[in-house]
Order: sequence, then C-alpha cells, then structure tokens
Amino acid sequence: MSAFPCSTDVLPASVPLLALPEVAKQLGIVVTRVHQMLRDNQLLAVRRDGVAGVPEIFFDDTGAVLRWLPGLITVMRDAKYTDEEILEWIFTDDETLPGKPVEALHGPLAREVLRRAAADPF
Repeated sequence: MSAFPCSTDVLPASVPLLALPEVAKQLGIVVTRVHQMLRDNQLLAVRRDGVAGVPEIFFDDTGAVLRWLPGLITVMRDAKYTDEEILEWIFTDDETLPGKPVEALHGPLAREVLRRAAADPF
C-alpha cells in the first residue's frame, strides 16, 4: 500500500489541525482508513512541525467530514490543481461569499463554492 498524500503546510498558522489518529477516533475508524480517505481525495492533510494533520474545519458539528468537501476536492483535482493550490483557494477570503470557501461549505453557500470551483477558482 502506498503512503498517503500530505501537502506542504500552506495554511495560516491559526488554522487548527487534527492529527490523523484524532481524525480516526472522531470518525470511529482505524487510522489506516484515514490514510485511504486521503488517497481517495475525500480529505486533504498538511504536514506541520513534522506531524500530518487535517484542518479541523473540514468536519461538521457532528464530527463527520463536510458533505461537500470530497466533491470539491475532486472537481479541483480534475481541473489539475495541486493539493496546495486547493488548500490555498479554500482558505482565501472571498468577499463575495462572504468569508472563505471552506467556511461557506458549512452553510447554504456550499453549492456556490462547488460551482465556482468548477468554473475556474483561480
């Protein structure tokens, strides 16, 4: 089995991360399943201070992965964006949303975020 993908940390230091074992515990799965989710583009991870972590904001109030996140990752990957570019885009303020696309994924603007990602995020 191949190693899981883990991006360079392009996120602001203020973005809290969950270590992969914490993600596994939260989702009620084994950590190797989290690795598979990363390989399957259902999540993105960054390496900060030598530890792989997933942004905490990628999860909803129940602790589940945001419904729209895997689709957003797939749309952007299909458009040939790197994981770092995807992370930069979803964590960049957009006054027309308002806020960051990742914040909009938590509410009624989630479909708009996907539409914009499909149209041309950059």
